[in-house]
Amino acid sequence: MRFAEAWRVALDALRANRLRSGLTMLGVVIGVAAVVVLVAIGTGAKQEVESQVQGLGSNLLLVVPGKVSFGNAPTVSPMTMTDVDTVARIAGGRDRLTATLSSGETVRAGVNSKFTSVLGVLETTPTVFTRALAQGTYVSRSDVDTGRRVAVLGYGVAQKLFGDRDPVGLQMDVAGVRFRVVGVFAKLGQSLGVDRDDEVHIPITAAQRLLGTARVDALAIKAADATRLDLLSAQVTGELTHRHPGTEFSAVTQDQILGVLGKVLGVLTGVLAAIAGVSLLVGGVGVSNIMLVSVRERTREIGLRKAVGARTRDVTVQFLIEAVLLTTIGGITGLALGIGAAYLVAALSPVPAAITWWAITLAFGVSAAVGIIFGVVPAQRAGRLDPVIALRTE
Repeated sequence: MRFAEAWRVALDALRANRLRSGLTMLGVVIGVAAVVVLVAIGTGAKQEVESQVQGLGSNLLLVVPGKVSFGNAPTVSPMTMTDVDTVARIAGGRDRLTATLSSGETVRAGVNSKFTSVLGVLETTPTVFTRALAQGTYVSRSDVDTGRRVAVLGYGVAQKLFGDRDPVGLQMDVAGVRFRVVGVFAKLGQSLGVDRDDEVHIPITAAQRLLGTARVDALAIKAADATRLDLLSAQVTGELTHRHPGTEFSAVTQDQILGVLGKVLGVLTGVLAAIAGVSLLVGGVGVSNIMLVSVRERTREIGLRKAVGARTRDVTVQFLIEAVLLTTIGGITGLALGIGAAYLVAALSPVPAAITWWAITLAFGVSAAVGIIFGVVPAQRAGRLDPVIALRTE
């Protein structure tokens, strides 16, 4: 039997049992669609995290006390403003460095109040980190030097406290202390799981006075170029360790952050794909069962074909093609549904989704392979039937 003729006969056999063929393909359709959707969500989440980390700025080095790893409790910082001045000289100037002191406090304006993150900062924060203002100005060098009580509000905080009014120049309370609003950040949204619109920036010296401390929680350095990051990291951590014996300091680059998060999200994407792959396995078992039933029902047909000259190989190829057709058509349908569902998820929810060529290739390739693997046994059984016995079958 010619190969083209085998395809035609296989298509005719599937069309003759449309309902059964459709139900058999359903498991493959669901499996392929699930693989595409879940891999798209995992890949989209990974790309979103990468863009958010890169969006913080370029050539960044984050310096904190203690060891940076999952599960470790934060170390109380021994750093002070004198450490900031020392590190600024190593970094090449104060304009390449910013420092933070963070706390959760209640802010209030009139009858409106909100619990938010209050960050003590240097005037260099918007140049070290990429952060734009929607209104007003940022904290100035003189504000930091004098500890002036001025504040820059995140977009969400400004909306909560002042509504549609322009807050620049108005008064507000931070932990019961009066501050004047000098600026409002542009709307930014979520970044690495943190609402960047839900924060208030004040001069770090004013924050130290407000909280009754002299500490600095963390430093961020913007290197002149990426090639200097490793050398700068060693110099800064070495100097801080020398100044504070007994305290370990960690310096983390954006690439290191992306490496850790990338591994976590990569494993998550793989797990999601494996879970979805179980549906393909179940669909393959269904294909095998239906093909075995088909062989039993068409025993007389097989006997007649072999009696008029069909070889064992011809019958085997015909039934194998039927199995591959079932899973291939199911795979194409599943791909279409999966891609549509992924775009729908991305459009109607905050969950990102990104379609990748390898996920489509993998899902379609596996669906075709399922047809071959699970169609072999039924096809071999059909090919081995004795024509005399097959023709006697009622």
